[in-house]
Amino acid sequence: MESGVDGEDCGKLEPDRNSDPETPSYTEIEVQIGDSSEPDTDDSDDWKMMTEPLSSLKETKKKPHRCSQCDKTFKSNWILSRHMSVHTGEKPFSCAKCGKRFTQKGSLSTHMKTHTGEKPFSCSECGKRFNCKGDLTKHTTVHFREKPFSCSECGKRFTLKCTLTTHMRIHSGAKPFSCLRCYKRFIRRDDLTKHIIIHTGEKPFSCSECGKRFGRKSSLTTHIRVHTGEKPFSCFECGKRFSQKSALTTHRRRHIGEKLHRCSLCGESFFVKDDLFNHVRIQTEEKPFGCSQCGKTFSQKGKLTSHITVHTGEKPFSCSQSNKRLHCKKKLRKLIQTHVKRPR
Repeated sequence: MESGVDGEDCGKLEPDRNSDPETPSYTEIEVQIGDSSEPDTDDSDDWKMMTEPLSSLKETKKKPHRCSQCDKTFKSNWILSRHMSVHTGEKPFSCAKCGKRFTQKGSLSTHMKTHTGEKPFSCSECGKRFNCKGDLTKHTTVHFREKPFSCSECGKRFTLKCTLTTHMRIHSGAKPFSCLRCYKRFIRRDDLTKHIIIHTGEKPFSCSECGKRFGRKSSLTTHIRVHTGEKPFSCFECGKRFSQKSALTTHRRRHIGEKLHRCSLCGESFFVKDDLFNHVRIQTEEKPFGCSQCGKTFSQKGKLTSHITVHTGEKPFSCSQSNKRLHCKKKLRKLIQTHVKRPR
């Protein structure tokens, strides 16, 4: 079961103590998405939802300005206007150091601490320091692991109420975050931010080993493990190790027999969504992947990739025992089996 803090940062808006008390001034604490493997927060006011649970009636009276996209309410129209940039994806504030853009000035101020190295927030349990209060709040739950918030639909438990709020959108189908270019909608702002990279084509992070470029630092970190062979995620059931946490999560389903992906045509269920997609294409005889050289079509992209080596003459798979090179992994496995001595 996933931790309630995975994938959420519940920042909050706080008055700027150094500002004029008559002027509304706030600082938003926000976790960076592009430079972190942890997903970004969905909105800036969820932390307050957790610490000050109020009835919907009182909340409406105190916050009369309602967002037309997600029904969230705010004290003033000015704060609502700032909140709308969460849905539109507008990021008017830019970092002079690295060019990263933000929806709010307070988020930019928090981000600048990553360049200065400033980490004013310290954990009272282990002393670890953080550059924003939201990261410290998330980290603190590691020491206590309490999950007081439970989903009424599926029973899944979470450490923070804002994480539960985001999770509930899976059941309700609500997708408050919309892409301005293609109008595709998302459950979380983090998902929208990742999607926007598809349109911009921006890939600022490059691998020092092979030169491959990535849109997010977390993708580069995962890719580097291909070169280093590092597999930091281990299954406590069988000891098998993985380079990605998602691969471990999928593997765990095999131990518990959980098959979440069900075929609507025949009812068969699968551990992995890709296996379901491949299965459906077999059922429908769909072959969307075509070879540009000979026109032959395939139901899976991997089969097309393997087929292309027939035209290029490439043989990327090598047998360590016979030094023979092959153009597909399946043939390599068969060759290796011939070297393995069968038990008498």
